[in-house]
Amino acid sequence: MMKKYILDLTVKSNTRLHERYVLLKLTAEEELPAMVPGQFAELKVENSPTTFLRRPISINYVDREKNEVWFLIQTIGDGTRALAGLKAGDTLNVVMPLGNGFTMPSGDTEKVLLVGGGVGTAPLLYMGKMMAEAGCRPHFLLGARSVGDLLETDMFRELGEVYLTTEDGTAGERGFVTQHSVWERERFDRIATCGPKPMMMAVARYAKSRGISCEVSLENTMACGVGACLCCVENTTEGHVCVCKDGPVFNINKLLWQI
Repeated sequence: MMKKYILDLTVKSNTRLHERYVLLKLTAEEELPAMVPGQFAELKVENSPTTFLRRPISINYVDREKNEVWFLIQTIGDGTRALAGLKAGDTLNVVMPLGNGFTMPSGDTEKVLLVGGGVGTAPLLYMGKMMAEAGCRPHFLLGARSVGDLLETDMFRELGEVYLTTEDGTAGERGFVTQHSVWERERFDRIATCGPKPMMMAVARYAKSRGISCEVSLENTMACGVGACLCCVENTTEGHVCVCKDGPVFNINKLLWQI
C-alpha cells in the first residue's frame, strides 16, 4: 500500500486542449511522491457553492525532471468547470496517489496494447511513458467521437505505435476502437484499457475469448478515495470491494461482468 499525501500544489499551466478539455500541470516545492500508472487523485474544488466533494481525476503524466504531475480535466459539471478555471500560480489541494495501478510488463518481449476511449486515454499516457522507459514499446489504440476529441496524440506517438478511431471518420479508422483492423492484424500478450464501460466490456470479451490477460480501469463514482463512503462498490469474485481502494484497476477475471 503506497503512502497517501494531502498536498497543496501550484498550478504551473492550464492549457485548453478542446472546448471540453483542459490540461492542468501542477508542481510542488518538495519532490512529488511516487505514483504508478492507473492511480488517481482527489482534487479539492474551491469557489463552487454547488460542489461539496473532491473530484477524482486520473494521473495523466508525471514529469520527474520538472517535478510536475498532469491532470486531464473533462468539463462536465460545476466542479470540473471550476477546476478548468484555475490559473497559473493558483493553489490546488490534492490527495494522492490513490488506488492501485496497472500491472507493468514483465519484460521487453511482451507485446502490450493500451486501449483508451475519450478521457479514458489519460492514464495510458503515463503507463506508456513508464513502459518505454523500461524498454517495452507500447501500442496505443485510441478512440474518440471526432478528430478534435483525440487528445495528446503527439505525445503518444513519441512513446510507441498509435492506432486511431473516430466515430465520424475524421481521423484514423471510422468506428469504435473495438472495430479497428489492428485486432485482426496483430496478436497481443496483454491488454490494458480505460474508457466508457461498454467499450471496456467489449475489449474484455475479446481478451477473454483469446486468453489474453486484460486489466480495466473502472470509473465508478469515487467520492472519498479511501474506501469510506461506499459510493463506488463493485461486486467481484472476492465479494463487494471499493473501486477507489481496491481498484480502480482490476483484472477482468475478478469482475462479474457478463463477458
